[in-house]
Amino acid sequence: MNEIFMRRCFQLAVLGEGFVSPNPVVGAVLVHEGRIIGEGWHQRYGQAHAEVNCINSVKPEDRSLISASTLYCSLEPCHHYGKTPPCVNLVLEHKIPKVVISNLDPNPLVAGKSVVKMRSAGVEVVTDVLADEGRWLNRVFFHFIQTGKPWIILKWAQSADGFLSRVGERTAISGPTAQRLVHRWRSQTDAILVGTRTALVDNPRLDNRFWPHGKAPLRIFFDRQGKLPDDACLLDDSQPTWGYTPARQGVFQQTEFKICSEGEPMIQRVLSDLRQAGKSSLLVEGGATTLQTFLEAEAWQEIRIIENPALYLKKGLSAPQLPKHAVLRDSFDVGTDRVKIYTSPG
Repeated sequence: MNEIFMRRCFQLAVLGEGFVSPNPVVGAVLVHEGRIIGEGWHQRYGQAHAEVNCINSVKPEDRSLISASTLYCSLEPCHHYGKTPPCVNLVLEHKIPKVVISNLDPNPLVAGKSVVKMRSAGVEVVTDVLADEGRWLNRVFFHFIQTGKPWIILKWAQSADGFLSRVGERTAISGPTAQRLVHRWRSQTDAILVGTRTALVDNPRLDNRFWPHGKAPLRIFFDRQGKLPDDACLLDDSQPTWGYTPARQGVFQQTEFKICSEGEPMIQRVLSDLRQAGKSSLLVEGGATTLQTFLEAEAWQEIRIIENPALYLKKGLSAPQLPKHAVLRDSFDVGTDRVKIYTSPG
């Protein structure tokens, strides 16, 4: 029974993806004698946490049942004052007798302290329910808290014979359903990056117009020699953008140009800037040279490949070679395309 209600917590937590970073996604369910009387999730960064929304959702006629119910949380309730009060205090105020948790919060401000506080107050606490699934759900948050570095996702689409595109031209590989999925990924990620060739040839917008349910991600592009024309989509100042390029003329409100020196290691520079800005995830969308640079530097935690099994280009720009140590985590069909998710064993 614990697993059933915890999976419901996971379903709720996912609804917060794209809205709560750098906080974790969290879902909570309040259950009385097998019946769910309250549900909630962390909806927006800086706003009420899942436990608060869960308890507030209980109908007036069920509120007397709260003190005889079990609270399920995908992550340990917070212990500290941040933008909101500690959720552990809410549990004690409502005299909830039992709390079931998937993962302890790795944040040093929490890190088991809430469990100790609840148990000291007589609350029965069960931990590590579907712990592996919980860690995967919050892999970005766990990685960022434990390493101080953003979770890096490499993504590319390839033909059945392993090509990214025809040479020198924009080539549609995946179908419209997969494109919508990619835009969902963008909305769930703090930043998106492309290299010079992709910025020039594809002229991407790097927005999430086909999945407008999340935040507009930070756009990042490389252009060391200042080749990108003034009318490029990445210079439209429509959303937050970093350009690693010589300074440009013009008035920009949301675009910042970061001057880079010749020979400067760009990956380390970008990751350092992202850390300082509190960005916990980066989606690298291309092109081939940029992807290969991240692969050679072993600067990645996840790889997402979209393959069109019916498309054969026969020649063109080859897709990167998948690292031998990459571990297949998941695979599924999206429209007419096949998606494979790999992770680094480290």
